[in-house]
Amino acid sequence: MGSRFLNAASASSRLGVSAKALRLYEEHGLIAPDRTPAGWRAYGPEDMRRAAEIVALRALGFSLAEVARVLKGDAHGLEPALAAHQATLEGRLRQLAGTIEKVGSLRERLARGDAPTAGDLARLTAEPGIAVELPWPWGGECFELGPVRALNYIIGPLGSGKTRLARRLAESLPNASFLGLDRLADGAAVLARMDADPALRARVDRTLAWLVEDGAAVSDALLALLAGLEAEGPAILVVDMIEQGLGQASQEALIAHLRRRGPGGRPLFLLTRSSAILDLAAVGADEVIILCPANHSPPTYVAPYPGTPGYEAVATCLASPEVRARTEGVIAWRPEVA
Repeated sequence: MGSRFLNAASASSRLGVSAKALRLYEEHGLIAPDRTPAGWRAYGPEDMRRAAEIVALRALGFSLAEVARVLKGDAHGLEPALAAHQATLEGRLRQLAGTIEKVGSLRERLARGDAPTAGDLARLTAEPGIAVELPWPWGGECFELGPVRALNYIIGPLGSGKTRLARRLAESLPNASFLGLDRLADGAAVLARMDADPALRARVDRTLAWLVEDGAAVSDALLALLAGLEAEGPAILVVDMIEQGLGQASQEALIAHLRRRGPGGRPLFLLTRSSAILDLAAVGADEVIILCPANHSPPTYVAPYPGTPGYEAVATCLASPEVRARTEGVIAWRPEVA
């Protein structure tokens, strides 16, 4: 292959997406890179042009099926995706307008000779933390919860206390709710709940259609999860093992959807040990990782970059959906609570 061809790592870096995303585009027939004699993917100029168009359309909130239609020249049914993207942009604009107002207020103070403090300036980009008293298996320490982001991952090895932390966060955060694994217990109850709430069913059906177009498989587990995610009420939702009962394609479609909600979406705390949900190479600016260490020291924030403190511990907690399904139900030994 000539110098005009890029390998997967170089192509994904230039496009600003993960190599996994490029493979997903290929699986859906959107691109067809060449192969080297050794079998490695090689992306030429035409592949890169087409992939760039796909990345741009995905940024507008289009599902992979919608992207395929646009690339074929069929614009039918694109209005909902454009409307959703407009709503996201308007939410970001409102956030920016709020920041501009704060900056203007501080400038007025300066004009009056009232210099703002370092704390005043820090509050332009930061939110006040919340001190959370940690439950067992911790020893009474507090965890200083930082700014709540759109996606907040909670991860840790078996027996690390991450589920107890999640429940405590749901209790401590204002107007928060915990969506536990009991959601999987009764599929009939989930359907009855949606039948009793036509607005909820409409939201679930709309999201489900988007996910199916992106490769998700319809299942009782997915319906139960969407019923919880789309329910109105709590301002913050804490979800226990979001990947439970979902295959890899469903997990990948789900996390892509959750990332596209933008800043106007309800903040989510997601317990996970799946590398499809928490792809460390794809963590965005409005996402954070909270690690519950195996030694029960207080939870800590971990940056998604190799070499940073805690990164390797997070990486070793993650497994592919196939491995997660194979090890479902395996529970580490732990002492009885006195």
